[in-house]
Amino acid sequence: MLAQIARRVSNGGIRNANGALISLKRAYHEKVVEHYNNPRNVGSFDKNDPSVGTGLVGAPACGDVMKLQIKVDEEGNIVDSCFKTFGCGSAIASSSVATEWIKGKPMEEVLTIKNSDIAKHLSLPPVKLHCSMLAEDAIKAAVKDYKEKKAKAAGQASSDDRAEAAA
Repeated sequence: MLAQIARRVSNGGIRNANGALISLKRAYHEKVVEHYNNPRNVGSFDKNDPSVGTGLVGAPACGDVMKLQIKVDEEGNIVDSCFKTFGCGSAIASSSVATEWIKGKPMEEVLTIKNSDIAKHLSLPPVKLHCSMLAEDAIKAAVKDYKEKKAKAAGQASSDDRAEAAA
């Protein structure tokens, strides 16, 4: 649907109920349309993989739901990322941009990515800022999930070591 609107707008406008041509420059910024039509890194990883962190966030007001996942190497660098988003074009574009930006970066560095950076990059209007906020929240949630998994695994390993030593 977004692609149809973009095509109709790029062809000079849309027609109202009376058939009159309504001229619009664009409904969405071209970067949003590009990421919507060609989203990067769509997919999912096995959430039980210890090297994967999963962030699942939603915006009850509009119904957008975003799942962003990271795959982290031994040094704490994000080596891969993917997303699945149920939402508007701006939410999908925000997810796509976020996954591009976090690949190859240390976990601590990606926590500095702000929704305002994503919104500015995509030229999101104020009414769509919640989409970039979801992307920021999803990044933080994925990093938190990974760190919790790692801490739990480390705690499990040390309790296993103590059990072996006692035996």
